[in-house]
Amino acid sequence: MTADPIPPTSVVRISLASFDPARFPEVHEMTNAISQFLIPAIEKLPGLISFYAATSPDGSMVNVSIWDSEEHAQQLDHLKEMIVDARQAAEKADATFIRPIINYPIYWTI
Repeated sequence: MTADPIPPTSVVRISLASFDPARFPEVHEMTNAISQFLIPAIEKLPGLISFYAATSPDGSMVNVSIWDSEEHAQQLDHLKEMIVDARQAAEKADATFIRPIINYPIYWTI
């Protein structure tokens, strides 16, 4: 097995949140609802390679996105649909995000 090198300018952005597992149905519903406005907004951003949103019944949420540069990854820090609309929906469901959100340079993939 060999690793495929990619330019070190590419980054993976990881956003983590936790919530009361008893509220999983509400959080799951919220996650689906915000996808209706987040997906179109994120798809318009330059540099997006991929984006994954996942929610566990154990009380954890994660957003993982791959970007072609640090600059492009940082666009999410200013995207209204993310920092206002989605954040308000998550807070209403008592999901707590870990801050700061970290962008990690990617040096290899499999």
